[in-house]
Amino acid sequence: MVDKDHLLKFAEEEAEKPVSNSVPWKILIVDDDPDVHVTTKMALKGLVIEEAELSFADAYSASEGLSLLREDDDFSVALVDVVMESDSSGLQLVQAIRDKLHNHSIRLILRTGQPGFAPESDTISLYDINDYKTKSELTRTRLITSIAMAIRSYSQIKQLEANSKGLTETLVATAELGLLSDINHFAAGVVEHLCTLLDIEKDCLICAALDTSNSPPFILSAAGDFASWQGVPLEKLPEENIRQLLMQVLESKEHIFENGICLYLPGTDNQALAAFVELARPIEQHEQRLLEVFCSSIAMTFEKLQLYSSIEKLAFQDSLVKLPNRNGFMSEIGQQITNRPKEKYAVALIDLDSFSYMNSVLDDAFGDEILCAVAQRLCNRLTKSHCIARVGGDIFGVLADARDLTPETIESVFSKPFMLHKNEPLRISATSGLITVDDSSLSAAEIIKNAGVALKQAKHFNRGKTVLFAPQQAEAARDRMSLLSSLRTAFSSERLTLHFQPFIRLSDGAVVGAESLLRWKTDNGEFIPPDRFIPLAEQSGMMVALGDWVLRSALRWRSAISDKVEDAFRVAINVSVVQLKEANFVESVIQHIQQQGLKGYQVEIELTESIAAEDIVSITEQLKNLRAHDIGISMDDFGTGYSSLSVLRNLPFTRLKIDRSFVSGNAADPPSYSVARTIKELAGNFKLRTVAEGIETQTQCDALTVAGCEEGQGYFFARPMDAYQFENWLMLTCD
Repeated sequence: MVDKDHLLKFAEEEAEKPVSNSVPWKILIVDDDPDVHVTTKMALKGLVIEEAELSFADAYSASEGLSLLREDDDFSVALVDVVMESDSSGLQLVQAIRDKLHNHSIRLILRTGQPGFAPESDTISLYDINDYKTKSELTRTRLITSIAMAIRSYSQIKQLEANSKGLTETLVATAELGLLSDINHFAAGVVEHLCTLLDIEKDCLICAALDTSNSPPFILSAAGDFASWQGVPLEKLPEENIRQLLMQVLESKEHIFENGICLYLPGTDNQALAAFVELARPIEQHEQRLLEVFCSSIAMTFEKLQLYSSIEKLAFQDSLVKLPNRNGFMSEIGQQITNRPKEKYAVALIDLDSFSYMNSVLDDAFGDEILCAVAQRLCNRLTKSHCIARVGGDIFGVLADARDLTPETIESVFSKPFMLHKNEPLRISATSGLITVDDSSLSAAEIIKNAGVALKQAKHFNRGKTVLFAPQQAEAARDRMSLLSSLRTAFSSERLTLHFQPFIRLSDGAVVGAESLLRWKTDNGEFIPPDRFIPLAEQSGMMVALGDWVLRSALRWRSAISDKVEDAFRVAINVSVVQLKEANFVESVIQHIQQQGLKGYQVEIELTESIAAEDIVSITEQLKNLRAHDIGISMDDFGTGYSSLSVLRNLPFTRLKIDRSFVSGNAADPPSYSVARTIKELAGNFKLRTVAEGIETQTQCDALTVAGCEEGQGYFFARPMDAYQFENWLMLTCD
């Protein structure tokens, strides 16, 4: 048994050294005797070696020591007891450190309380250790000497490793940055390599002084805590000390290694980059030398980039947002196809929603500010992208690896408001088309075209979202284009017609009105359903002209049958929200009614529930003006769309049309027709009349009559008919 009182012999206490601000040397004590831990730390208390203190970690077994070293490879020295769990557990720990953890930097001092257990010379040669002593030999002075020698050895090893790693990193950085042709990616790459060189988190920024005679310097790329500064003019940086350092470096054209690190990267024609790196510790001499070599190497790469950029700038860069334009974007995709044909990548086209409206309501300068802010946000958030471009007025393009460019990453760009126009927040949404590509046979033009197809699909059906391209979309797009072309031809050659389906008063079977329905019969006799061609008309800008034709034709028909129907007989006309948003819509309706010698109450405007998804404020005024002229307002297909109680309360509807799905469809729920009954009760609360659509049987008619529905419409009474058929049917019905 070793006498614990003689484990260490203490020398006289030395004067306490001042506390150092340097990072402490980390010492690991591995011993199964707690007293050894206490006496060791007491012996080394207050010791400062190369201007840094010591810090300690404790392990009470070899396995515990190995676990700590596996979690943290930054220990400078380990004091290891030879005999712990077994007679050779300390030696096994040393072997595991070198062979399993591959940690050849940490210095190892073996201690034993059992002299002669292992020959000292054999142990040192076999296990790569710094010292091997019995515990009784280690007086305080000898322990300090052994620790000091081990730490100095560790420091030299780490310095050699750092120099080797730094030179390798400089070569890698030069090679990688030399391949870039975009200044933003170049700056981001410099940030990344600088942080790697210094082994710090990406708290770094690059200040660009591009053409200093004309343009003020600004933050070209930033990371970490400085990420929000990207694009900010240097003079407006909120941190005065960083601003002053960057300005001083640009003026003096020399590096500064105090209060952080500020580096100067010269270019050509008075252009330069200044890089600031926040460093919480003093920079070491070998690091300073490495940074000087790094800057010299990167400066040559920067000059090469400038030469390339000056040639490419006019043809391939957008002058407003300083990103590639459509040509530049196609070029980047072409390089992707050529250089990395087997890699799966993605291309997105991002269209800002309602940009033209914002631009027209405010002004072009504000629109430019929005575009610049969006460009900046895209660059900040989509940092792994190969290319971000402005490919159209308010359309941005992104090229990236497929795993980095997803609907979620795109939508995250617009998740927070933009700070614009005197720092006021502005929410902007965007609609995107996204295509993933693993087919090298596609050209850049085909890829962009397919992304555009997905974008159009998104704008039509998923506004504010991202739609992935599928091959069938291209086929569908071609079909839509063909159908749209045929629709334009049919409209211009007056091959569209109106059919009419009557409204029946359920209490007595009287014909009280009719709905006008647009029909399109092609040259080959095929009827194209309205739900196929009406959306096309709305999206293509045809709806206003087409809707005006329907309105005039329906009113002319109503006027023509005035002597065959009651005065209160109304004609219902379906109106698109696109028409309703026209400034002169109400005036046009009134004018057409008067031209046909009709009264307002003989006309009813039908709107779908999708109106609830629109700007209610602007639409409400139009509807109120219609009601002021005694024109009825009906909500079509009620119960299937977006309607809410607030919409019913705020918009001046006069009638609800209960959708056919609750009358004769899957949701009908006979014999009670509970949903239809509920809608009728709701309408009664709002003092609205009802029309039940889709009545096909006497049973349905009777049940809805009992439920209190005033009117019905459906095949049970009559199918839609053209004007001639309707007049004949009317005569037979009235007789």
